Amino acid sequence: MGCRPRGRPKGRAGARLTAIFAALGVGLTAALLAGVTVGAVRVPVVEVLRMAARAVGFRGLPLPEAMHVTIITALRLPRVLAAALVGGSLAVAGVAMQGLFRNPMASPEILGISAGGSLGAVAAITTGLASASVLVLPAATAAGALLAAALIYGIASVRGGTSLLFIVIAGMAVSSLFNGLVSGMLLFSKQYEVNAYLFWTMGDFEGRSWQHLALAAPVLVPGVAALALFSRELNLFTLGEEGARSLGMNVETVKRLLLALSALVTGAAISVSGPVGFVGLLVPHLLRLLVGPDHRVLVPASALGGAVFLLCCDLVGRTVAPPFQIRVGIITAVLGSPYLLWLVVRSQRRGRA
Repeated sequence: MGCRPRGRPKGRAGARLTAIFAALGVGLTAALLAGVTVGAVRVPVVEVLRMAARAVGFRGLPLPEAMHVTIITALRLPRVLAAALVGGSLAVAGVAMQGLFRNPMASPEILGISAGGSLGAVAAITTGLASASVLVLPAATAAGALLAAALIYGIASVRGGTSLLFIVIAGMAVSSLFNGLVSGMLLFSKQYEVNAYLFWTMGDFEGRSWQHLALAAPVLVPGVAALALFSRELNLFTLGEEGARSLGMNVETVKRLLLALSALVTGAAISVSGPVGFVGLLVPHLLRLLVGPDHRVLVPASALGGAVFLLCCDLVGRTVAPPFQIRVGIITAVLGSPYLLWLVVRSQRRGRA
């Protein structure tokens, strides 16, 4: 994946990166605006801009229609903010995993975190706790994801060290165990509970509220910021563990922190959206082709790209077949699965060359 970067890009390369970030910023703004205005009831763009202007202090503007204010503030704005937050978080977690494993096909799902989240979700649904509050399901999902991460890390730890190969094997084992427990719990569940779980596994942002954001944002925002602070260490991992160690990095400590932060971010993200797949695989790989392997640039680019990607997927799901809504997890799977197959085929061809 290249050598250790020595400095910030200059000249033509710097101008190209500036243009890419400007395009991502414009794309994010457009996607947020479209997410707020487009739906069963279309809200004029001027109404949204008027609300935004009044929110920052321009009180002399006319009041927007009361119905539009309710639609924006109670329904669409928390939904689009949740999609942007989850997309950016999963993409950054994917960058960390790909940098740590030095593999473009690595993603947060490789840790088995989604299986833990699924176990927490099905436990909340089948015990009836999920119906007590809208926050119980995301809290149970996050707890299950963190439980999976703790088990995987404990299994993979050998004499104070953590082999990345053992982490993958432990992730597969824990995923199989948790998936078996999920199947067993569903076997003794009522039909409506099974249906509720199946809908959750498709991943979506319908019905997401300010409460969901209040629960997840205090974890996701600091978690993503902490992963960004490890950009230099992720650059050193491109040299291999021995190369990074020779340059003075405490490899085991950094590895533990990166794994813990990635698990925390992934667990908090899927607690809001359900197990939305392929964001952490697709977005970082595409952005790496555009901005290069320097994680000081790749991490913020992936955060913006992940937010734009998931916002667009959610928008497509809401508008492609009205009045029905296609869940966002289905959209990401349709886009991500062929891309993963293409990566596998390309890797095989390179191996034969």
